[in-house]
Amino acid sequence: MGKNRHAGWLFIGAIGVVFGDLGTSPLYALQSIFHVSGLSLTPSDVRGIISLILWSVTLIVTIKYVTLLMRADNHGEGGIMALVGLVRHAEKSKRRVILFTAAGLIGISLFYGDGIVTPAISVLSAIEGTKLVFPAATPLIVPISLLILTGLFVLQARGTSAIGQLFGPIMITWFVVSAAGGLYQIMQYPDILASLLPTTALSFVFEYPLQSFIALSAVILALTGAEALYADMGHFGRTPIRWAWLCMIFPSLVLTYLGQGALVSNDPSTIVSAYYLMFPEWLYLPVLILATFATLIASQAVISGVFSLTWQAVQLGFLPRLTIQHTSRHEFGQIYVPLLNWIMFALVIVIVISFGSSANLAAMFGMAVSGTLLIDTIFLIIVMRKIWHSPLPYIVLVAIFILGLELLFVTASSTKLFAGAWVPVVVAIVSFTVLSTWYKGHQIIQRKRQEEEGTLADFVDRLHRAKAPRVKGYAVYLGHHAGNAPMALHATLDQLHELHEQVVVVTVETADAAHVPERSRIIFDELGYPDDGISHLTLRFGYKDIANIPHALELARSKSTEVDFNPLTATYFISVTQPIIVHNRRMAKWRKQLYLFMDRNADNSSKYFKLPLDRTIEMRSFLEL
Repeated sequence: MGKNRHAGWLFIGAIGVVFGDLGTSPLYALQSIFHVSGLSLTPSDVRGIISLILWSVTLIVTIKYVTLLMRADNHGEGGIMALVGLVRHAEKSKRRVILFTAAGLIGISLFYGDGIVTPAISVLSAIEGTKLVFPAATPLIVPISLLILTGLFVLQARGTSAIGQLFGPIMITWFVVSAAGGLYQIMQYPDILASLLPTTALSFVFEYPLQSFIALSAVILALTGAEALYADMGHFGRTPIRWAWLCMIFPSLVLTYLGQGALVSNDPSTIVSAYYLMFPEWLYLPVLILATFATLIASQAVISGVFSLTWQAVQLGFLPRLTIQHTSRHEFGQIYVPLLNWIMFALVIVIVISFGSSANLAAMFGMAVSGTLLIDTIFLIIVMRKIWHSPLPYIVLVAIFILGLELLFVTASSTKLFAGAWVPVVVAIVSFTVLSTWYKGHQIIQRKRQEEEGTLADFVDRLHRAKAPRVKGYAVYLGHHAGNAPMALHATLDQLHELHEQVVVVTVETADAAHVPERSRIIFDELGYPDDGISHLTLRFGYKDIANIPHALELARSKSTEVDFNPLTATYFISVTQPIIVHNRRMAKWRKQLYLFMDRNADNSSKYFKLPLDRTIEMRSFLEL
């Protein structure tokens, strides 16, 4: 009984968190398509567009994500970082690993571009419904949207655990209401059911090839949030997400889009607000309120996704250490990144003021979404070939129908570059520059650090020659390379001319997996020199784990005799490296300056690894960049 109840809550939670963006796309998708394509509103054109939407959703969401990609889990986790981890682990060629890592960085960057557009277009599209209820309030649409968005970003610091419990019931209500409105309109104009046939979409494409191509730049709006199906797999599990999509979300979206098509076929003037006009006039206000809540949920899911992805990028060394706050003591993964929150807030506000309506914002959405979908499919094909060893015909089918369609999406969206699509592209370019610069600079510093450190064996020989006095107690030194002597260890000998009787060198590794079980977190090895009071161990964390070193050592102490000291009373030493820019060809000078700026503003290791500040000593050293 308890297991079934837990599965039920996962099902409801998945509907509330995972599908908000996909579920609110009918608010703006159809009118945006006709707005950008210039198509007439004849019944045959409407049927063709609805068929394009439905079969795009079927191919990309149902077949690609729900059927295929959700099988490519990294220890139960999904998303672009999970794919990067899977492929990096399976690939032996160093050059290809670098190439795949770069592709992953592009995917992350595009998701950042998507993250600033979703809150703007979602909230605006919902509030635009006030024109039907209170026509005099039309000039207030932008101010009201700005007020709601401000509240949304201000509340991020408080976390979403309380309102998160309401997400599922609200979104279930949204999907049921949307499906009911759509079904009512279908009954008025059953000819729209012809859109369910793939031949309707194909006939439309062959009859109007140019208009169909342009329309694809807005059809992509019906797919916004598709990546969340895969990215949130670790939170809810594969089965609840699949059942939620197949049993509720997909049928509801099909009925909603068919209902909108039926409505517009009967009365082309309703295209201005096809979603709201599916309902009787007396329901406009309740549906408007419901739509506002639904779009806030969709926006919240995207913002939380950006925070989560940033945390993973920090853990994997793609970003400097940022201030990251965990907003819930009971629910794992609820985090808040203050710097990123306010950057996103500023960009969203500027976008809303600059573009002013969901129709104007539609043009900028396609590039970020289609690019993210394309990156996922490229990784899917690599996984099918290298990990699953799928038959070649299956891979070819995916390449023709899914990769081919997404290439059309990207190409069509690029035609809107000067109509607003440049905004998420610029955000993605800036994000990629930051990510790649930090990653490359960090790799250079790591190599220089490794050269300076030398091996533990060399340090022990040096210790014997120096005959430095040993003071009582335990000292924990954070290492960066297994078997090497941390630079702080050298600095202690050089500057303090003494060493603790017992020295524990702890090397922290971040796995390509999202989580490392606590029982597998600590690795005792033979790299140390116990006769000289120097031991070595490795702590492994996943890219979604909290790297709390004292807690991990305390856990190891309670379960093993290998750790025979109290981590809370030990003294911690960390190496703080300060890069110095020198003339070489490793990186462009401007990128070195950017890396230096990020390094100076990054959180220190003591805070990041949750070390006791009153028992932590930082030893500074300089390395050439």
